[in-house]
Parts: sequence; structure tokens; C-alpha cells
Amino acid sequence: MNTISLAREGHIAHLQLQRPEKLNAQTHEMWFELRQVGTEIGKDSSIRALIVSGAGRSFSAGLDTAVLTDFFADSIAPDLEGLSGAALVRKIQESFTWLADAPYPTIAAVKGHALGAGCQLALACDLRVAGDDARFGLLETNWGLMPDLGGTVWLPELVGPAKAKEMMWLADQIGADEALRLGMVNRVVPASDVESEARSLAERLAARPPLAVTAIKEAVRASAVDPEAGLAAAGQWQVRCLGSNDLQEAGAAWLEQRPPNYTGT
Repeated sequence: MNTISLAREGHIAHLQLQRPEKLNAQTHEMWFELRQVGTEIGKDSSIRALIVSGAGRSFSAGLDTAVLTDFFADSIAPDLEGLSGAALVRKIQESFTWLADAPYPTIAAVKGHALGAGCQLALACDLRVAGDDARFGLLETNWGLMPDLGGTVWLPELVGPAKAKEMMWLADQIGADEALRLGMVNRVVPASDVESEARSLAERLAARPPLAVTAIKEAVRASAVDPEAGLAAAGQWQVRCLGSNDLQEAGAAWLEQRPPNYTGT
């Protein structure tokens, strides 16, 4: 891969954007490689947490402006051949949506800029750790466009529909502290500590019972569509948890006063 890297250590994976000289501005090549990674690990049950970060001083400053000149050219990525219009946009959305759909927690480790498509990539993740230098914003209306890679779905879930529409309509940028106040990020740390804090969070999540972690993510996701669907999902997943080896292991570990060794089964 030319624009991103993927590393794994135990149950934790780390995906990093690798265009630091361009502030990790996103291109069709990067989106294609993100889709490839999503196909490779998006449903990998051996992963218990994934960190997404950007090399260098920024998470992602948004689109490389070259993308706008050839956005609808189907030759720009092998899996876009023959697609056009809305179908092409829907395919590009898969570069981000697999992070929201993955069975394990995804964590955006954000330093510097997370603007436009960069902000939408961070929003695709379940959790966000922000450096005190982080800047967030969906700037697409400055170009006569709209956020189309998931921002209109995920931002309202975090800050509410009215604030989300205001931010997107006005292309407002906000700092890390304001993002924390609004609920866009989970914690703010010094910029130099972002990746270590994300790693610590990933390690804590990886130690939790995987089946229950997946169950919570799926039930919350279903609830965003419809409360009744969320309750139904919670009931279905709880039945699986009640019959799991993880439940037995939790009880045994408590009785034996030792850390549990969960298997996700």
C-alpha cells in the first residue's frame, strides 16, 4: 500500500494514513486502499480494537484538491470501473463505513487537522482521542458541496441534529475543547500523548469480553435507526452472551480472583 499502513500486535490493529507531507490529504488511491483494508480486516474477529491515526502532525486535512478534478472518472480505482453518479459515491463511502460496521471498537487518534473528509473519517470511528491542538470541521459547503462520506449520519448522532446542521451549513471549525464539550470526542490530551492514550484505551477495550463488546456496538447502532430495533438487537445479543464461554470465564475469574481470559465465544 502506498498511502496507508496497517500493523497488528496481538488483538490490536493500527491503521495509519501515510501522506504526512500533504497533511494526509485524501485521494482516490487512499480511499481504494482503505476499502481494501476494510475487506481484509473489517470482519476479523481476532481483532479486538483498531486505532486509526495520521502520520506526521495532522490526522487528515481533508481532500487532496486533485480529487475534485477527476471525481467521477471510473478509471481512478479498480473497483470503481463502470460506476458513475450516486453509485460511485456510495462505493467511495465504503472507504469509511466499514469502520462503523466493524464488530470491534475503532478509535480515531486525532492530532492537528481533522477537516472535511478527515473529520468524516474520525467520525466513522466509535471513539475519538484528540490532541489539544486538534481542529475539527466539515468544510464542504465552502466548495458548494456537502459532506457525503458519512458526516451527515455520524455528526448528528454525537452533537444533535440542530448543532450538526449549523456546523455543516456554516463550515465552522472547532478546537479540541469545544469538540469535547459537544461530545464529538471522548477525551483531550496533549498532542504528544495522543497515540499513547489511544493505545492505552485500545488495550483496555481488548481486555473486555469481545462478544459483549460487539453486542453493545450492534445494539447501539440498531437504536440509531429505530428504538424498537435497538431493543430487539439487545435481546438477541444478550441471549448469545448468556450462552457464551465468556460468561463462564467471567464467573470463574471472579471466583479464582484472577484476570479473565476472554475468547469471544
